[in-house]
Amino acid sequence: MTGRSARLALGAVAALLVVMVPSGVSASGDDDEVDKSGSCRGGSSTWEVRAGWDSDHRIEIRGEVDHTASGKVWSWKIKHNGSVSAMGRAVTRDGQLEVRRSLVDLAGTDHCVFRAVQTRTGEVCRGAIDW
Repeated sequence: MTGRSARLALGAVAALLVVMVPSGVSASGDDDEVDKSGSCRGGSSTWEVRAGWDSDHRIEIRGEVDHTASGKVWSWKIKHNGSVSAMGRAVTRDGQLEVRRSLVDLAGTDHCVFRAVQTRTGEVCRGAIDW
């Protein structure tokens, strides 16, 4: 392979890799974490969902709601491949809500959804991530 051919092949591979990463998804430098973020519906808050390995090689899901007033009650739920894995209520502190749970790594792709609803206003924050 000539130098020009090798450069063209490397350029094509690089372009393909850029196309394969979905918008709104980022991975850390060691590919051990993936995250997505977006805006909540019906309010001004934002959400972020992260997935990574915990120390027991389970999937750690972290759901966050930011830019919300402190002292607000939110109900939240984490689904794993369609089944509810965890749910609860939390009160925001310093304008933020954060929930962390570890999930069993099932065969194939794990589809995880974090959803939080502000109980007084009905604002909905929902993010999904595949791991």
